[in-house]
Amino acid sequence: MIDPDIEIFARVVDAGSLAAAARDLHISAPMVSRRLARLEARLGVTLADRTTRRLTLTTQGERFYRDVAALLESWRQAEARVMNATRIAAGPLRISAPTSFGRLYLAPFLKPFADRYPDVHITLDLSDGFVDLVEQRFDLAIRITGDAPAGDQAERLAGSARLLCAAPAYLADHGEPLSLADLAEHRLLAADGQLPWRLVADGAPVVINGRSHIATNSSEVVRELAIAGMGIALRSLWDVHSDLMGGRLRPVLPSVTGSSEVGIYAILPKGHVASAAAKAFIAHLRALLQPVAPWERHGTPP
Repeated sequence: MIDPDIEIFARVVDAGSLAAAARDLHISAPMVSRRLARLEARLGVTLADRTTRRLTLTTQGERFYRDVAALLESWRQAEARVMNATRIAAGPLRISAPTSFGRLYLAPFLKPFADRYPDVHITLDLSDGFVDLVEQRFDLAIRITGDAPAGDQAERLAGSARLLCAAPAYLADHGEPLSLADLAEHRLLAADGQLPWRLVADGAPVVINGRSHIATNSSEVVRELAIAGMGIALRSLWDVHSDLMGGRLRPVLPSVTGSSEVGIYAILPKGHVASAAAKAFIAHLRALLQPVAPWERHGTPP
């Protein structure tokens, strides 16, 4: 930050007198004089001979003013560049997103955004873990959660309905559960950290404990295991809608759902002001997911 006394000195020189600078700064002329005297005392030199109506720079003052003027101009240019970055969608945009969601609903819809904002340079990092946005220098994250991280700036873009499902072949071999209690007799499929399942049945919360029949750190692998007939999975509708419509999966206990509090959020790093590129991308996602998300536009799964 530029020293305010130095800024006042430059303003006095530009204005030509203490009185003129005081009017520009909306402070009194004696205050301007005291601030200039404080700067001279700190530097140990006399910068100007002055009265309220006239100011004459000393040799040291002329040299100091040239240096200060260049410094202030560089500062103004840097400030303008930063301010323009918040108004014009350009430059790098680092985005973190869940693997499946990024593959299904970000990558296929990036072209219209890239065509509209050719000066935005996107890095799309897909991971099922919640990365530290500040530490890893991300500008934006898409997260599917029931509790947006405290301290971060979050916008809910869409709901994320979840349901239990299994392949017809699995249900033919193992029978279809008729109650939540029956799940104890079935093979459950979940990625690391996804069990226990927090469900809602008859309007009341229910927790289903257990262990995954196949251990994996990949949510995408869980979906493929379910389609292959290896067990029952709790999946987001956006993830398995096409599989349900195509008959590769069937709902299990359709009256039981995941918590409605889970949603799809755009998250900005704590304490960061969104760049124009980040704002533009959030608006792009808003247009894609609202008022009706793509997975809700093409009918209800059987």
